[in-house]
This record gives sequence, C-alpha cells and structure tokens, in this order.
Amino acid sequence: MEREKVLITIAARGGSKGIKDKNIRLLCGLPLIAHTVRQAVTWGKADRIICSTDSPAIAKEAQKYGAEVPFMRPSHLAGDECGKLDVLKHALTVFENKTGERFPIIIDLDVTAPIRSVADIDGAYELFKSKKPNTVFSVTRARRNPYFNMVEVNQEGYASVAKKTSYVYLRRQDAPVVYDMNASIYVYDRRYLFNENSHSAITEKSCVWRMDDLSAFDIDHEVDFQFIEFLVMKGLVKL
Repeated sequence: MEREKVLITIAARGGSKGIKDKNIRLLCGLPLIAHTVRQAVTWGKADRIICSTDSPAIAKEAQKYGAEVPFMRPSHLAGDECGKLDVLKHALTVFENKTGERFPIIIDLDVTAPIRSVADIDGAYELFKSKKPNTVFSVTRARRNPYFNMVEVNQEGYASVAKKTSYVYLRRQDAPVVYDMNASIYVYDRRYLFNENSHSAITEKSCVWRMDDLSAFDIDHEVDFQFIEFLVMKGLVKL
C-alpha cells in the first residue's frame, strides 16, 4: 500500500501584538521560527514543509532553514480574529492547486512551541496512522481539574464545581484525568479539514498525544524567551 503524503504547515503571521516580531525574534541564536522548521526537517517524514505567512521577513527566515513559502498569506487571513483552520484550509488549497499534489495528512506545528521534540511529532503521526481519527492534537496533564478544583459561578453569584457528577471528589487523585490542549502539534485528516462542519480540532473522533510540560512550553511573553534560554544554559532542554 502506497504511503499517504504528509504536508507540514507552519503558520506565522507578522503582526504579533504581545512581542514585536515574535516569530523571528532570536532564541538561543536562531529566529524563533527556525527551531520549528528545523524540527520538521529533522523528522524527515514530511513530503513537503510550507510556511504560511504575510510577512516577507518571516518568509525569508523560513526558507533559509528549509521550509517552502509558495505563496503569501492574504491580509484577511492574517488578523487576530482569523481562525487557524481557515488558515490551514487556505494553505492546503493554494498549495495543492499549485503543485497538483494531494496531501491526505496535514501536520500543523506551532512556532511558539520550540522545545517540542522530534519524537513528539513522530508519536502524534504514528498515533494518527494507527487510530485513523479525524484529528490528533497534543496535550499536557492539567494542573486544575473541573471535577475537583475548578468552579462556575451562577447568576446569583454562587459557585459550584464546574463538572458535576453524582459522586463528590474529595481528592484530585481520585478525579478523572483531564488534559490541557497545548497547541504544539496538530494532525488532520484532509477529509475532515474540508468537511463543511470542520470548525475545531476537537471532534467526536479525535485522539490526544501526551507531552511533558517542558516540551510543550509555549512562548507568549517576553520572559518566556529568557526562561527557555535559562533552561538551555542549565542543560535541562535542548534546542
């Protein structure tokens, strides 16, 4: 049986608000986006690796480290209000039309998770191949639990546990295990992406790939750059 083609997408818009030029800000001597592109290249199982961006500066760095930039993302898909799936659908449609190729498996890697391991990319991919879900997305064990120590406040101002069951959990260890989506790795079935009801990575037929907290660390603030460089300096993580 012929192996299904794999497309890796890396979405990086130019107008980051929290940190100016975040996607090309230097982290341990390389632009932030370079770390994700190099992971994709090192993994070695993708047929093509593309970057969707509206920024010539980001495009230049992505190409320098091994990604293709076959188009520039239109402005209506580069704002804060634009959903990730719309960006992916656009990238896949334009790229398939340009190349005449078809990619049944799409892996989306987030630029702001530079510590993810190549093993995590491979694990999510192999899980997708074995279970054949609509999507696989990476998660980490949640520190808070809606069955135990997360609450909702009603209209009268009274709080109650967010996830109610007939059993009252008195210890977090006894509560059902829950996970945080960490946005590091997403794997999509092409058929799901182009389904008219595809609005989220969470579906009735989705699987999760579990990552450790450090591997899934997400850069969102200035101090996060400094924290990762500290971890690298101490030999706790590798980039």
